[in-house]
Amino acid sequence: MPFVTMMEDGRFLMVDVTAMQRAAMRSAAAAEPCQWRSSPGVHPVTLDAGGISLSGLWSEPAQEAPRAVIIALHGGGMNAGYFDGQAHPDVSLLTLGARLGYTVLALDRPGYGASAAHLPAGQRLTTQAATVRCAVQAFTARRAPGTGTFMLAHSFGAKVAFAAAADWDTDLLGLDVSGCGRRLAASTSLTGSDRGGSLRRLNWGPLSLYPPETFRASQSVVAPMPAREISTVASWLGLSAAILPRVRVPVRLTFAEHEAWWCHSENDLADLAALLSAAPRIVTDRLPQAGHNISLGWAARAYHLKALAFLEECLTTKNTQRPGTTTSMSSREG
Repeated sequence: MPFVTMMEDGRFLMVDVTAMQRAAMRSAAAAEPCQWRSSPGVHPVTLDAGGISLSGLWSEPAQEAPRAVIIALHGGGMNAGYFDGQAHPDVSLLTLGARLGYTVLALDRPGYGASAAHLPAGQRLTTQAATVRCAVQAFTARRAPGTGTFMLAHSFGAKVAFAAAADWDTDLLGLDVSGCGRRLAASTSLTGSDRGGSLRRLNWGPLSLYPPETFRASQSVVAPMPAREISTVASWLGLSAAILPRVRVPVRLTFAEHEAWWCHSENDLADLAALLSAAPRIVTDRLPQAGHNISLGWAARAYHLKALAFLEECLTTKNTQRPGTTTSMSSREG
């Protein structure tokens, strides 16, 4: 289905987003991992996660030791390149994070990138979480031993991050998620499908929310969604009730103005926060002028800066907390 987008020179171009997404998925399936173009200072990496090779992208500060390690997990049907958007310099989390003093690791989740051949059907949610934690431990031991870890995750990657964060206290500073609620606003049958305009609206929202050339530049970012991942989408409501109460670190939740996959009314957010009963602090935010794929849009920089500010607050809490003290009351912020 064609849509109109504006080019950098002001001309308007008719773009068939659905056809481009199909082409991107075909090329992603055939390509070698980590062959996409990346920003200066962003490097490919392959990690051993308990016998499974996970690929990804990483960046680090030019000189000083990192303030923290950010683990970025992409959503379904994407890959690590989601956090290094090429349509405009402002959208890359990997370059922004390194410039502000953080080491950033964007992983290809199990079933994507280097692990796609070994895990063509992917992994179920809790198994993914264990694999990701193993990869994170391998990376931090090599690149930043003793440095605190912060997870930033999108959509299905946020589910994996929640599951990985459950019962993980040591060195985990906090969790920032976008595009993930508890109750879907769309049919589960659309997950991993190719339904033209319906998927365009759910995944992207208005095309004006994205820099020109986004859909050309993102062809290498789109990837097929593994079958086991698709099969667990419908079970998230029940799984979240078991996983979320075990998250014991600060959590920040962001929903885009044009988020269409998830229900995110005030009651929905209250239900989500209530399940995060062990989190010492919960912050919720609504990001204007943004669609579901926040980190590829014009609002990416605003979102990333807010997430990094939250990380700084988590670092402050860690640095000022006296040994032996505990938090007696959870904080809920809207």
